[in-house]
Formats: sequence, structure tokens, C-alpha cells
Amino acid sequence: MGRLIKRFSDGSYLEYDRGSFDDWCVYMVEPNGSRRPPLDRDYFSDIKELSNRYGRDALYQAYVFVYENTGKEVCDSGLEAAEKASESFVEEQLWLHKILTILYMAMIAEENKRFTKLGKRIKRLGIYKLLFEDASVYEAANFMRGMGWREIDALCRERGF
Repeated sequence: MGRLIKRFSDGSYLEYDRGSFDDWCVYMVEPNGSRRPPLDRDYFSDIKELSNRYGRDALYQAYVFVYENTGKEVCDSGLEAAEKASESFVEEQLWLHKILTILYMAMIAEENKRFTKLGKRIKRLGIYKLLFEDASVYEAANFMRGMGWREIDALCRERGF
């Protein structure tokens, strides 16, 4: 049993549990009990789809609001940021709330990775590439594989974060 972090109105919830190398793996548990870790490509695909409906700026602003409220630990202000950022997306509010909470938890996991030099910026670079550099979902989720942290850091700095 994992550490429950957020329960949603439809009965689904998010938790942290043991993954392949640490205790910061995010799991989505559906009301029927099915449990799986959301993959970057899953929520990047959702972000892309929502950006086609609402515009990339609106989605990026919602994401950055959560990013700015993300530290090394789960806190009420971070969870509230994910909920607040999704409120203006009325028809897809619950869907976006889940995505932003997954991203929030994934960024905390990045902040807690042993010896991290990049932390949550790694997720922001992927989201930025997806929304503003017209990368495919696959490319945005995978383009940093094999890169050194200094190269990724330079890419983040070039984009202002």
C-alpha cells in the first residue's frame, strides 16, 4: 500500500510507492482498483490534447503555476495550486486536475532523486518542448535520454528556467 496523496471526486486517487529505484513512484489508482504509474507520454499526450482545445499559453500558465508551488515535499499549497489551476478549464476540470497533480508529484519525485542537479526543471523542459517547440509527445518525453545534466541545464537556461 502506498502513501495516499490526493483523492479525486470520481473516487480515483494518486499515491507514492516503491518504484524500480526509489519510493517516489507515482501511481494512479482507479475506482475499480486498477493501479498503474502514469508515464510521461500519457500525461504529455493529455496536455497536448488540452492545448489544442484551450491554447498552449493557457496550459503552460496552469502548469507553471503548479511548478512554482512545487518543492521537495508534498504540501497543501502545491496540491491546492493543481486544483486552482484547473478551475478555468470547466469541461475538463477533473481531467486537468489529475494531470497537474500527477505532474506536481512527478516534479517532487525529481526534486528528491539522489544527486539531482536538475530537479523539477526536467519536467518543465519537456512540457515547454511539447507546447512551444512543437515536439511530438514521444520526442518531448524522450529527447533528454542520454544527455548529460550540463547539456540539459543549458537547454533550461536558454528557455529562462
